[in-house]
Amino acid sequence: MPHASLLVPKVSEMALLEVQGVTRRFGGLPAVDDLSFAVNEGEILGIIGPNGAGKTTLLNLISALLPVSAGTILFRGRPITGMPPHAIAEMGVARTFQIVKPLKGLTVRENVAVGAMFGQRNGGLPTRPALAKADEVLEFVALGARASAAVTSLTIADRKRLELARALAMEPALLLLDEVMAGLNAKEVEWAMGLIQQVNRRGVTILVIEHVMKAIMGISHRILVLHHGRRIALGTPPEVAADTTVVEAYLGRGYAERQRAGA
Repeated sequence: MPHASLLVPKVSEMALLEVQGVTRRFGGLPAVDDLSFAVNEGEILGIIGPNGAGKTTLLNLISALLPVSAGTILFRGRPITGMPPHAIAEMGVARTFQIVKPLKGLTVRENVAVGAMFGQRNGGLPTRPALAKADEVLEFVALGARASAAVTSLTIADRKRLELARALAMEPALLLLDEVMAGLNAKEVEWAMGLIQQVNRRGVTILVIEHVMKAIMGISHRILVLHHGRRIALGTPPEVAADTTVVEAYLGRGYAERQRAGA
């Protein structure tokens, strides 16, 4: 696949997703705390932060698996706060999950077809076109040869591909990816990076959580950094990497101070 630096699509200045002052509390403690940012149409926005920073909670709020405690989320300028998950999916928002849980009684192909049947805009596809869509997407993620296999026979890497394929079968405008590279080896990570960039070049805006720093720095146009549910940085990968507040959040204040002293 081409090098990442050659894969930068034109990013619109128009916000596809806007998060405005969003808070989510659990028992009075904020997991996401007065968070605001926008995702521009056509970009890959990476999300990083230490464990417990509120990253997955944020995706759960956007996809309505959790209700917000305060604030507003807009998609294409329309408030989606309070809408049910299926309605948001039908608007063009698809997601993957950190813990992959495919439908065990179905084949790989049938799992992907479910996304096309029940998650697409305009009510989804009938069975036969949905299966054809599943075949198309499985070829794209290099799982075509496993289409008839039981999902229980898949490796971790193949289950990650299946999860991505199911989301892509929904033909989303915005794709939310939650650690799709977790558990992959170095070669598989490189492959996943290239695939995400291919999806983006097809016109899909992507919001991606990832702990693999090489990957998130290599594919993101901008990176949002969360710490204790709050935004502590937002910028290009080089800007974020040089931010001492980010370094402190990950490696501690002492390390950040030594870095400043040596600058």
